[in-house]
Amino acid sequence: MTKFSMKPLWLSAGLLLGTTVGFAQDNLVNSLKNNQSANSANSFTFTPVVNAEATSVKNQKSSGTCWSYSTNSFLESEMIRMGKKPVDLADLFTARNAYIEKGINYVRMHGALTLGDGGACHDVTNMLAKYGALPQEAYSGNDYGSPGSSDRMNKLTEAILKKAVAGKFDPSWKAKYIATIDSCMGAVPEKFTYEGKEYTPKTFAKEVVGINAADYVELSSFTTSPYYEKSVLMVPDNWSFDQVYNVPMNDITTIIDNALKKGFTVAWATDVSEKGFSWKNGVAYVPAKDFESMSADEKKAMFNGPKPEKEISVELRQAAFDDYETTDDHGMQITGIAKDQSGKEYYIVKNSWGATNDYKGYLYVTKSFVQYKTTAFLLNKNGIPSDLRKKMAIK
Repeated sequence: MTKFSMKPLWLSAGLLLGTTVGFAQDNLVNSLKNNQSANSANSFTFTPVVNAEATSVKNQKSSGTCWSYSTNSFLESEMIRMGKKPVDLADLFTARNAYIEKGINYVRMHGALTLGDGGACHDVTNMLAKYGALPQEAYSGNDYGSPGSSDRMNKLTEAILKKAVAGKFDPSWKAKYIATIDSCMGAVPEKFTYEGKEYTPKTFAKEVVGINAADYVELSSFTTSPYYEKSVLMVPDNWSFDQVYNVPMNDITTIIDNALKKGFTVAWATDVSEKGFSWKNGVAYVPAKDFESMSADEKKAMFNGPKPEKEISVELRQAAFDDYETTDDHGMQITGIAKDQSGKEYYIVKNSWGATNDYKGYLYVTKSFVQYKTTAFLLNKNGIPSDLRKKMAIK
């Protein structure tokens, strides 16, 4: 029987895709600092099999906006795939719009909604469809993500929202709320110039980005809902109550493999607060032996070369989600497939924590880890195998 352990409370709330606790990003990164081995980079030899083009690695700093950085990076790769000149999209413009919509839903739900920086992959495509897009040069977000910035804004906006749902309703709450966000993140320009031409956010999204949000679908895998049908993604940061297609666990990697081999990339939401995830060494896997059962030497050598992995079952995956061992910690972009020196396949994953690890901002993640710890993933519907698209009635 597999032994499960409850994560500390500050982790189980969903650290990086969302939280009401300040400095969640920093807490998560700090929790991973001991997940490393001394000779990892010299112990692995990774050979790319599929490697889609992606834009430069960004740094979300201390904010919990990974969902926006990862999925906007995914959209930038989509522009490349479509033969367009990629744009460095303003990740914080997307986040700013999502925070406005989240506040509206918070008031509509009488306060029964998670607040904070958190979000999901679908928030990016939803905000693209509703608000448009901006290039980074047109909206910097006032360096949102610098130490303390998100915590300060969350305190101010939370006070406005809580007052709005307490006592007599104040119809001016929304104007105050948006003004406060804009005072912290910067007001959105009605018009701006990009490469010599004037745009609005919506015309820029249509004419330059050229991505149809309706072409993108989000999926996950749970035993609590029928397969190949839609159900609400039951994570705290699904503040919009979006539905995702529910597929069997093995279909997660089948779909991702198919997409990558066809030139698509994938926006990926997952749990990284695991002993088998090392940001420093740029490797993630599911150790065959539980960490508590490892010797001191085994712990030190966890990332020194390929290691055996635990066999992942549907029951193991579901149990980890149900007891909060798997939480919606982080969002990244899957850009390719590589093999190690033993021939085992890994996904090539782009992160948004800067180019500070052994692989300059990228990681190599095993398929077992992806099957076990994925909370959701988003991709172009044409990246899904045709037989599975048919089962889900995706046209």
